[in-house]
Amino acid sequence: MRTIVLIVIVVLAAIFAVINRHALMFGHTLNLGFVTYRGVPLGLILLLTGLFLALIFYLWGNVDRLRAQADSARLLRDMEALRANLDAQEGSRFAQLQAYIDERFETLGQSVSRPALPSSDLSETNARLDALQRDLNLQLAQMDDYLKRRLK
Repeated sequence: MRTIVLIVIVVLAAIFAVINRHALMFGHTLNLGFVTYRGVPLGLILLLTGLFLALIFYLWGNVDRLRAQADSARLLRDMEALRANLDAQEGSRFAQLQAYIDERFETLGQSVSRPALPSSDLSETNARLDALQRDLNLQLAQMDDYLKRRLK
């Protein structure tokens, strides 16, 4: 959009300069305070100065736009790295949970593979299974809450 506006301004200035070339080239006295010039085409100088300033502001706007794009790209790279790091941490937690569950199942498997248990051992085993189930449910709920917080 800025390029189109700049092109329109330059074209209008060129048309204006062609139509009024005699007035733009008419000699004037230019006093800079410490030196005086006679026969200077003041209109042409002002027109070229205006076009030069328009070009400077156009370039300045493009540099600002490029800086903003670079900042956005840097932010996106940082967010991607953070996401990958969080995914790796979650994978590690799931691996730990899997190892814990496997260990518990092994323990349960060993206690079940024993020959006939007396009723006191059976009630003790049932209590232990209930405790393990509560512990596992608690850990799963905590992990679920953690994931929900991270994904919001």
